[in-house]
Amino acid sequence: MNDQAPLPRLLNTSGERDGRCDPGRAKPAKDWPPVTITREMIDEQIELLADEPRPANGRRQVMFVHPSAPDPGRGLTPGVRVTLDVLKPGEETAPIRHNSTQVNFCIRGAGRAIVGDRTVAYGQYDVWNHPSYATYRHINDSNALHARLTYSNAALLEMMRVHLVEEDPAEPAVETAEASEHSSGMSLPTFTIGEDGAALMPYETLISPPAVPSNCLHWPWQTVKAHLDELAALGEKYQGRRLYLLFNPRTDRFNGTTPNFFSTITIRPPGIVDKPHRHVSSAINYYFRGSGYSRVEGKRYEWKAGDLMVSAPGWAVHNHASNEGEPVYELTIQDQPLNIYMESLLWQEDLSRPAKILGTDEGFATNRSSTVAD
Repeated sequence: MNDQAPLPRLLNTSGERDGRCDPGRAKPAKDWPPVTITREMIDEQIELLADEPRPANGRRQVMFVHPSAPDPGRGLTPGVRVTLDVLKPGEETAPIRHNSTQVNFCIRGAGRAIVGDRTVAYGQYDVWNHPSYATYRHINDSNALHARLTYSNAALLEMMRVHLVEEDPAEPAVETAEASEHSSGMSLPTFTIGEDGAALMPYETLISPPAVPSNCLHWPWQTVKAHLDELAALGEKYQGRRLYLLFNPRTDRFNGTTPNFFSTITIRPPGIVDKPHRHVSSAINYYFRGSGYSRVEGKRYEWKAGDLMVSAPGWAVHNHASNEGEPVYELTIQDQPLNIYMESLLWQEDLSRPAKILGTDEGFATNRSSTVAD
């Protein structure tokens, strides 16, 4: 007897006009408004996690979940999960692996990450990535408490019901030459069938695409900062963001730190006010020096060093400004690479001009070549 699958719901959407799908009418901040996890809240959670008995797997962790997030799909933005992880001196986490990718950002102390066959020794404000399904563990071999923010695409995979997590995984078996030869299979060509480039690909190629290694990469803060500080020389007339993408060449033209999202580090000299813009990709900012404010869909949100903020819901008009006094440094996570790959990254750099699909259309330009230092 065959099992009966549930019947789908049928929705007649003929002639439907929904403002949520209209770029000119959508107000995304109503459905997923900005939220701020303050420095005080983060510091409190660090202390609470440190005071807990050590968990069996060693992972002292709290997840920051947006109040609008579904479950499954526990994210700070619809596709990005953010956790705060703490390790006391001498502690070590149990090995784990999963098919989500990660970016880690050390906000306090130091430690080591063992990711696959690589060891990353990191300090405060260092960034490093974890490739999918690479076994990893963290070690605090310092004399101080360690805390880090971990960003992953686990929320998206949860919503897709395919987030696969393996605790304390066994070491992968060494593949024999015979098994390797068998897995490589036969090579059949993909061939075009028309003048427009449409092609047919055989199953043998479908299940064995070209393999591109995905490596654990490390961006040390002191090295990044030396290059970042040079951008402070761009004068007030510069029309752009003073930042560097922590680029993973594995992501190619999709401009990522992981295939799902990018991590940028920005410097904002005192008194800089960005031009309002918007994009389909959502943004999470962690400010680790300075203070300022963001305007999102007309509302003003203040922030300071140590605050973590969903600063730009997808397609929300926004801009950021630094206060007088000292420069702002911030880490931004944004799901731009995924949207570029899906051809969904509608971006409007200038609100008086049309939006473009980045990665498909010709993009935007800044006035950097004509800008001189004040």
